[in-house]
This record gives sequence, C-alpha cells and structure tokens, in this order.
Amino acid sequence: QGYTMTWGGQFENQERAMKRLSIIVPLSVLGIFVLLFWTFKSMKLATLVIGLIPFTWIGGLSGLALSGLHLSVSSAVGFIAVAGISVQNGVIMVEQFIASIRYGKTVNESVLEGAKLRLRPILMTALMAGLGLLPAALSHGIGSETQRPFAVVIVGGIVSATFFTLVLLPLVFNAWFKDASPK
Repeated sequence: QGYTMTWGGQFENQERAMKRLSIIVPLSVLGIFVLLFWTFKSMKLATLVIGLIPFTWIGGLSGLALSGLHLSVSSAVGFIAVAGISVQNGVIMVEQFIASIRYGKTVNESVLEGAKLRLRPILMTALMAGLGLLPAALSHGIGSETQRPFAVVIVGGIVSATFFTLVLLPLVFNAWFKDASPK
C-alpha cells in the first residue's frame, strides 16, 4: 500500500508522441482538404483526392504485417509521408482531367487521355520513393528499429496508393462527373 506503478522510458515517450499525432494528423488532413478545395474550387474534387489517403493504409499496414513490425511513431510518420505522395499524385491526375475538359473533350475522353498522360509521372514518383527507401525497408542493422518501420510503411503504401490512383481515381472521377463538368 502506498506504492504506484507507472510505465516510463520508451513506452511513455511513444504514448506521448502518439497522443500528439492523434491531434496533428486530423488537423493536417483538414488543412490539406482546405488547400485542395482552394485549388479546385470544388468540394467533390477535394473529397475525391483526399479520399485516396485511406487506400495508402492498405499497403502500409500490409507492409508492417508482412515484415512483422508494429505501429510505432516512426511508422505513423511514414503514413503521413505516403499520404502526401498519394495526394500529390491525385492532384496531378485530376488537374490533367480538368485541363482536357477545358479543351472541349468529354469527361470520358479526358479520363482516358489524362490517365495515359499522367501514368509516367505518377509511376516515376512512386518508383523514386519506393526504390529509394527499399534498402531501409529491408535493413536489419544498427538504427533499423526506427528507419525500417518508416520505410516499410512508405514502400507498402506507395504500392497501394499508386494502384488506386491509377485505377480507382479515374473510375470515380468518370462516375461522379459523367453528366456534369467538374468546374
């Protein structure tokens, strides 16, 4: 009686960092949404691009599971980074669709042409990030306990984000704007 037990050290630091991230991440996503809305002047387009973020989680969580790693502060930061890449690729794709529509093409033609034109830049972004971090994702040496979860999340998240940007984004864009122009 009179004694208490508290967890300290690395566990305590991780709990504190995760608590901060639980506030910072939603605020960041909200800020990104506002910037997307400001860019596109459309709630639908901003929602479409920001809607790609959960699909990065598929690859990131799969990468963590396959490598036997757990969610940590380092992997959480990796999720933030890969979400940014996903949003960037979504903006690249949607801007191409809108540009084609402005030049008088139908939504369907714009989606087909835009997907073809933006395939290479999106794949280059994904390959650069994925292949650049692959050595860190596969490392087991000194310091890998912090860099490995970060890299594994980004490499896995890039795979799923790229796939869904190239396949799902054009399909949803075409379905949402088939009858009406996005602008």
